[in-house]
Amino acid sequence: MKLILKSLAILFLLCVTFAYTQGIPEEIDRTAIDNTIISSTMQSRNHKTLYAAVRAADLLETLDGTGPYTVFAPSDLAFNKLSAGMINSLLRPENKEELQAMVTSHIVAGNISAAKILKAMCQGSGKAIFTTIKGEEITATMDGIDIVLTDSNGNRARITTADANQRNGVIHVIDCVFMPRRI
Repeated sequence: MKLILKSLAILFLLCVTFAYTQGIPEEIDRTAIDNTIISSTMQSRNHKTLYAAVRAADLLETLDGTGPYTVFAPSDLAFNKLSAGMINSLLRPENKEELQAMVTSHIVAGNISAAKILKAMCQGSGKAIFTTIKGEEITATMDGIDIVLTDSNGNRARITTADANQRNGVIHVIDCVFMPRRI
């Protein structure tokens, strides 16, 4: 019985890993392992808002450093789900602390590939918990073949493109922005 479960888990892992490698190539260049997280984000056509937020939060140096970091990177489409007023407000210098809290809610120390997330979920009876550099938890679960992340405030995001390996970590594109409670 254990052998059958292990075999099914490996097959599931391979299927999901294959599905995630079929992501949208223009979002983040998954072959740019010579780039840092920040240089790939800056070059991406679909992460202009995230790059502006990282820059305004004074986190460019962090995500350009040695890391490694795992970034759950909201696309511009994810940011567009927020009101324009909220985004503009967050980007103001007087809201830098709140912006830093939002950005760091998407970053986990270490290089955590989709396969590692899935393995942790297998070991955790269907869920895995990761701690952001802000100190909050992100819980990973499955919904069909999608990895779904839920932050400590109940915000849910799906990984839409996984495993964009960088010199200093990995980027997983997500479809929602994790918004921390007001500071």
